[in-house]
Amino acid sequence: MELIPVILSGGAGSRLWPVSRELHPKPFMKMADGDSLLQKTFSRAANLPGVSELMTVTNRDLYFKTEDDYVSINTANLPTSFILEPFGRNTAPAIALAALKIAKSYGEKAILLVLAADHLIADQDAFRDAVSNATQLAQQGFLVTFGLQPKTPETGFGYIEVNNDSDLIANSNCHVVKRFVEKPSLEKAKEYLSSGNYFWNSGMFCFRVSTILEEFKQHAPDVLANAKACLASSYLSTGENTDSIRLKTEDFSNAPDISIDFALMEKSNKVAVVTCDIGWSDIGSWSAMSELKQPDMNGNRIIGEAMLHDVTNCYIQNEGRMVGVVGVEDLIIVDTVDALLIADKTRTQDVKKIVTQLKHNGHDHHRTHLEVHRPWGTYTVLENCAGFKIKRIEVKPGGALSLQMHHHRCEHWVVVSGVATVINNGQELFVNTNESTYIQAGHKHRLENSGKTPLVIIEVQTGEYLGEDDIVRFEDIYGRI
Repeated sequence: MELIPVILSGGAGSRLWPVSRELHPKPFMKMADGDSLLQKTFSRAANLPGVSELMTVTNRDLYFKTEDDYVSINTANLPTSFILEPFGRNTAPAIALAALKIAKSYGEKAILLVLAADHLIADQDAFRDAVSNATQLAQQGFLVTFGLQPKTPETGFGYIEVNNDSDLIANSNCHVVKRFVEKPSLEKAKEYLSSGNYFWNSGMFCFRVSTILEEFKQHAPDVLANAKACLASSYLSTGENTDSIRLKTEDFSNAPDISIDFALMEKSNKVAVVTCDIGWSDIGSWSAMSELKQPDMNGNRIIGEAMLHDVTNCYIQNEGRMVGVVGVEDLIIVDTVDALLIADKTRTQDVKKIVTQLKHNGHDHHRTHLEVHRPWGTYTVLENCAGFKIKRIEVKPGGALSLQMHHHRCEHWVVVSGVATVINNGQELFVNTNESTYIQAGHKHRLENSGKTPLVIIEVQTGEYLGEDDIVRFEDIYGRI
C-alpha cells in the first residue's frame, strides 16, 4: 500500500496579522522551537510508516519559500512533489488535482492522507494510531475524516455527529458519520459537548484514490472535469527527487470554489470518522496562540523583550524592539518591524477586519513584510521615500536575480559581503566587498552569487517611480517569465 500525504497550504491566516500575511501566511509562522507550522506538518507526515512521497498543494508565489522550509528538515531525502495554484479555489479542487496526479504515479489503490499545513499536533503517537485506523477504513472504501475530542463548547469549529453503535473496527474509535454540523451557537455547542456524540471537524481526511475519484464523479463532476483539464494543460518541471506542476490561470479560474465537505463529505454515504485526542490546535487566533505559552504569576505571556508595570492577563510578542506596557489587562500586543497590533483578548477574531480594511485602502501591509522572500534569497526595505528607496538584498549561494530592466528607476549597488557577478548592459563584471556599481534605467542587468557564502548588497533606487511592478524580465532560472 502506497501512502501519500498531501499537505494543503493555502489561506492568509488574517486573524494572525501582523505576523501572518498573504506572502508570509500562517504555515510559515515560527513556533517556540524555531520550526514553522509547515515544517512540523512535513515532519509529522514524513515520519509515518509506508510514506512513499509527500505532495504539497500551494500557491505558486509560495513555492520557493515552501521548498526552503522543507530543505532543512527533509533529512531522509523523501521525494516531494508540488501542485502550484495561481490562486486559492478551496479544498475540493486541490484534493481532486492531488488524487488525479497520484493515480497516474501510483495507481488508484494508493491512499491519500490530506493534512492542513497550519495545524499543531502535540501527541505524535496518538496521531500515528489515528492514521493507522484511517488507512484501514480507506482500504475498505470509506471516505475518512478525523473527529477531535472537544475540550470546550467551541463555536468556531464545525462538528461531526457519530453513531456510537457503529464501530467499524473492533476496539477502535471508528464510526459511521451521522451528519456534519456547521459552526453552532454557544448553547448548541454546550449540548454537543455534554452529549458525547459530537466531535470537532479537524479538516484532515484519508481515502483510497479510486474511492475519492468515484465520489467526485458522482457528486461533483464539475470539480473533477476541471481538475483533469488543468492537469492536461499544466507545466511540469522536474528536479532531483522532486517535481512541480504549475497550473494555468485561465484553466484554474474555471474551478468551482467549494470545500471538500460541501462537495463530497456531506453528500456521500461512504463517510466514516476516526475519533481521536491528538493534542490538536488550529491556532486560529492570537488567543489560541497565547495558550501555547506558560503564563507568569500575573497571567501574562511574553515572547520577546518587554517591561511591564501593573499588567495582568496579557499576551505580548515582539520582534526585537523593547515594549513597555503599563496599567492594562486582557490585551493582545503583537509588535513587528513594520506593524503593531493591540487588541482586546476577547475580540481576536476581529483582527481579520483590520486586514480587510488594509486591502480596501490599498495598503501593502496585508500582503508583505518589510523582508520579502524570493527564490534567490530575500530583500528588506530599509527606507522608502519620495524619489528613493533603500534595500538590503541577500542572495543565496548559486542564486541569481532575473535578467531584467526598469523603465523608471536607476540602481546603485554596494557589496557589503561576498562577491557579486553582475551583468550590466551586456558587460560582465565582478564586484567585491566594499565596491559598487551603477545600473542606469533602461539597461538590462542581472545580479548573481557564484560563491559559496551569502552575498549581501545595499541597493539604492532613485527615480520617479519605485514600484515593484517596474520590472521587465528577459531570462529567469526560476521560470518566472
